[in-house]
Amino acid sequence: MILKPIIKSNICLNAHPLGLRALVREAVGYVTSRPPLPRVGNALVVGASTGYGLASRVAAAFGAGAATVGVASGRFPTAHRTGNVGYYTTRAFEGEAAAAGLKAKSFFGDAFSRETKTACLDYLDREGLKIDLLVYSLAAGARKDPDGERTWRGVIKPIGGTYSGLTVDVASAGLKPLELEAATGEEIASTIKVMGGEDWELWVRALLERGLAGPGMRTIAYSYIGPALTAPVYRDGTLGRAKKHLEATAVGLNRLLAPAGGRAVVSVNKAVVTRSSAVIPLVPLYITFLYRVMRKRKLHEGCVEQAYRLFAEKFDGSREPIVDDEGRIRLDDWELREDVQAEVSEGLERCLAGDDPDCADVREFREEFLRFHGFAWPGVDYDADVDIS
Repeated sequence: MILKPIIKSNICLNAHPLGLRALVREAVGYVTSRPPLPRVGNALVVGASTGYGLASRVAAAFGAGAATVGVASGRFPTAHRTGNVGYYTTRAFEGEAAAAGLKAKSFFGDAFSRETKTACLDYLDREGLKIDLLVYSLAAGARKDPDGERTWRGVIKPIGGTYSGLTVDVASAGLKPLELEAATGEEIASTIKVMGGEDWELWVRALLERGLAGPGMRTIAYSYIGPALTAPVYRDGTLGRAKKHLEATAVGLNRLLAPAGGRAVVSVNKAVVTRSSAVIPLVPLYITFLYRVMRKRKLHEGCVEQAYRLFAEKFDGSREPIVDDEGRIRLDDWELREDVQAEVSEGLERCLAGDDPDCADVREFREEFLRFHGFAWPGVDYDADVDIS
């Protein structure tokens, strides 16, 4: 099958296996080129398909020699349709881990479901593995109630008023206007159910109840704050409300884990191009300017660089994590530097006002978005037939 990207509403509907193998190999190459990381023990990554979850798994395995278990969304290929990103990145990771002599086991399925949790925990029990590090990096649009027929759906909307502005259209590599209505109370509650901390806590409690948490188990989940410019559609909107719930969950999990020497913490990470960030209004345009500024200042990090710095400097297991006044790790420290934000804000404001002729040049965002789906990788022949199995 010859594969070209199929993009609709900033969602890529297919994936290229050879390009995603290149993505995983690049991440592994970065980590193995750096000094070894402190020991993390056995690691379970919930949401290991791509982005920060995949990067965390690569860092733990290839940086610290960890045995890893990953839970990923995996749509298997058919005769006429490719598998999804999680299917190919997970297979590529397993191949790289096997070649390096690292223990790796993956589960494809709905991480919210009782069935997936049980399958994962049963495996740990059979193998006699206890988890020392639980990474929760799940990004999903919906969550089905395991005890009923209800499905909660997350929405990306402002709270308290409408929002009008511009965002990136990945398919055309241009800009398009958008207007978002304010979220209802039900939509806010539903988004918290999908993207908040409830399921993170369920995973932690399940490990404890089955006796599968190692002594002093640490767990981390990922959040984002961002600048004032993106606050209406992120931190002050439905997504931000869910992230605040996630951050509050860490406080309760700390009380739960502390008696055994464990720790739960949220890491507030940098804005990066991912499959998730592409569908958040305004954020792709902000990332376009952020990347330009941070690359120019030699401060740019992608997911794997952030994951490596997290485990090397801020959450290394040999000391208390480095946190802010609210107990959060701040990997967005370089992004939110005053000089960086001043330059990004100036560029974005000119763009939104129509005063920047280069404003619509979002080719870099589009190219990086495509790479997260296996496209636009140098050295891959996209005109050649490829085995999608």
